[in-house]
Amino acid sequence: MKIFNKVINKIKYKHPWEKYYEKGERNIEVPNVSLYEHLKEKNKNNMNSIAINYFNKKMTFNNFFNEINLCAKALRSQGIRPGDVVSICMANTPEAVISFYAVNKIGAIANMIHPLSAEEEIKNALISTKSVLLIAINLSYAKIKKIVNDTNVYKTIIVSPGDSMPMILKIGYYVTLGRKVETPKKSENNLFWNDFISRGRNYTEKVLAKTTKDQPAVILHSGGTTGIPKNIVLTNGNINAIAKQAEIVFKDITTSDSVLAVLPLFHCFGLVVCVHGPLCLGASTILVPQFDAQRFDKLITKYKPTFIPGVPTLFEALLTNKHMNNVDLSFVKYVISGGDSLSEIKNAEVNKFLKSHNCKRNIIQGYGMTETTGPVSFGACGADVLGSVGIPLPGNEIKIESLETKEEMPYGEVGEICISGPTVMLGYLENEKETNDILEKDAKGKIWVHTGDLGYMRDDGVIFFTSRLKRMLIVSGYNVYPSHIEEVIMRHEAVLNCGVIGIPHPYKVQVPKAYIVLNNGLKVTNKIKNDIKEYCEKNLAKYMLPKEYVFRESLPKTMIGKVDYRELEKENK
Repeated sequence: MKIFNKVINKIKYKHPWEKYYEKGERNIEVPNVSLYEHLKEKNKNNMNSIAINYFNKKMTFNNFFNEINLCAKALRSQGIRPGDVVSICMANTPEAVISFYAVNKIGAIANMIHPLSAEEEIKNALISTKSVLLIAINLSYAKIKKIVNDTNVYKTIIVSPGDSMPMILKIGYYVTLGRKVETPKKSENNLFWNDFISRGRNYTEKVLAKTTKDQPAVILHSGGTTGIPKNIVLTNGNINAIAKQAEIVFKDITTSDSVLAVLPLFHCFGLVVCVHGPLCLGASTILVPQFDAQRFDKLITKYKPTFIPGVPTLFEALLTNKHMNNVDLSFVKYVISGGDSLSEIKNAEVNKFLKSHNCKRNIIQGYGMTETTGPVSFGACGADVLGSVGIPLPGNEIKIESLETKEEMPYGEVGEICISGPTVMLGYLENEKETNDILEKDAKGKIWVHTGDLGYMRDDGVIFFTSRLKRMLIVSGYNVYPSHIEEVIMRHEAVLNCGVIGIPHPYKVQVPKAYIVLNNGLKVTNKIKNDIKEYCEKNLAKYMLPKEYVFRESLPKTMIGKVDYRELEKENK
């Protein structure tokens, strides 16, 4: 009977995963509009529902769209026009979300920067994208002031995490932290958020730009195929396609639901899964500007989110938080893991934890990358198999390709995971070579992303991730490329050679460890050690910093003279 069903399915469906979806759900139609217009259309009947929850200060969709409009007018009043790039260097605050949609409304492009990035990384992100205006969290200003004059940015808008907090919390924030944060003197080049917004009140010209699905909407940053930072250009259609897929996968999400937005907006997973997708379903997003593993239980019990997306480190925090012992999770509808693979053992542990806390759902894994606008496969519609990353989302295709012959592999055999669909990026900004290295057009004109990840597909369409081809670490859900860290360290005048590997970490999963050889004649001193560490702190984002620095007279080499990373990894084991 089983063999008979397989034969029937092969005749009935073009791809094996299609059987998990209803006939009208296997493909999606992406609207030919901007992110802002799609969001507003989806919520035209939800204007009194809650869109944003920030420290229990709630904003309805009606107020949210009013704030977006004011911000859009303020941007136009400061000279921003369609096609301009506006950088947003923010934590998860209402101003960050409002700015993102306001930039989109006027037809400009949002460049999302990690606020913990090093000075040089922020500078490069501004220069390479030709950004002309910067909206930044005040905590980043000390770095920004040193580099902004070397860029095309003519105006910086400073936002405090306390700006949108309830009054009591705002006072508390100022007393404990806010008064210690360096901020600029108000000037024509440096405006505070409220002063910036007030400039939009008197702007009377039209601000809504006519935008299509194929136009660039956002620039995100990742390592590309070589590990050197790349600017990934995503279109309106890419991100709206995720929202359309969410309508099919999360049919039971309504205006009474809420998502815990712990994942940051400058991360693709956070932007599409915690913000745009849920908001397009009418759910509210609970913005968390800084995640504290020790207080995870308080977030859950205070806000009772029905939708909890996270990276594996977040679920480690869930399992190890002793205050979660008696917490009832019966209100949770979805628990989703992405950003890195969750081992089968850990997957089972989380499921056991959820069941013991009255949650009726298992954790569901997904798979994707920034170049595919986040998730491309998901344990949806009954395809939640322990240890798997699910089936392709509606409209997506996934094939497993041989590394040698480039032909499609039979079911069950490991090869490179390749992806096609409406969420495939436009490309790397002004980097044709890297774009061509990862995107390939087949004989039928279909664009495929070569992920550099290995996996296999079962004959029922369920996909399993096995390992990575390229040298890449996942640190708390962020892609970290050892080659980039090595490049930075080797620019230091005292360094002759360097090798970076990943070592296990109880909370972050992996952290970098740097092996360093100094130039001939130099001795390892505390001064040199501190100089190199300070150099890294200035030129690398906080999450990229090596956890350990080991100084050696030489590094193991391969037969062709390259650093033998496998030998370094063996030494650590």
